[in-house]
Amino acid sequence: MTPRQSLTVAISSRALFDLDESNRVYEEQGLEAYRQYQIERENVPLEPGDAFPFVRKLLSINKLLERAAVEVILLSRNTADTGLRIFNSIREHRLDITRAAFSGGSSPYRYVQAFDCDLFLSTEPEDVARALENGAAAATLLGAPQDANASEELRIAFDGDAVVFSDQAERVFQEAGAKAFGESEAAAADELLAGGPFKAFLGGLHALQREFPQDRCPIRTALITAREAPAHERVIKTLRAWDIRLDESLFLGGRDKAAFLRAFGADVFFDDRRENCEGAQAHTAAGHVPHGVVNADS
Repeated sequence: MTPRQSLTVAISSRALFDLDESNRVYEEQGLEAYRQYQIERENVPLEPGDAFPFVRKLLSINKLLERAAVEVILLSRNTADTGLRIFNSIREHRLDITRAAFSGGSSPYRYVQAFDCDLFLSTEPEDVARALENGAAAATLLGAPQDANASEELRIAFDGDAVVFSDQAERVFQEAGAKAFGESEAAAADELLAGGPFKAFLGGLHALQREFPQDRCPIRTALITAREAPAHERVIKTLRAWDIRLDESLFLGGRDKAAFLRAFGADVFFDDRRENCEGAQAHTAAGHVPHGVVNADS
């Protein structure tokens, strides 16, 4: 794998900060009232949003490596005028974020590729869907508990099919059932799975991990999948061929993922099934990846 110079993550303003009250003003009173509301409070720092701990821990990696290994870029539907409060809040919270795109009410997804981003997190499902359609790893952040992982270690969990891998195996499950899925995966154990939308992001994380001694790495990753034996073999061989190592791999055989996410201590969990993300919200920030066959009609 070619060494990466940096990992770039785009984040929406509503994912980074708590803008619920501001958004309520916009929805109830309109754009001009919202503009005045933000200008009058532009020196009042915004409270952290659901993605704030994830972003803070990502940026802390730069201090540990003493170089700009990670960059976070703000993408916002605000104008620069109303976005001044957001930049003031970034400064107040001492986040090293210097690049931003304020799209003035339109979707900022088109700047994900322009900034060469490896990941886009937003609270706007439409923006996320468009980013995915254009080849970016993207997820709709659904929320996070108040007592999320308090350690300084960044812990990220991924579902497998339609997230790290393509949905080719999931399609068999949806069309023919669990028995046919198991048989198909056992027969194809030596055939590599195609990459999903989060393959490159996972690869970027692994490249960062390699810059640290294994026993002192500030990033820990986990695959948490409903697969079980014998369907696990194809996954393991695919990751091995990609030269990507996951710290933990949980093959749950259909069991609910929430308790395992709590045990792992995830800061964020990415899954293509919205119901899994909603179930995970009590324990971690959850990113719904609207990709693959289970999201075909959404």
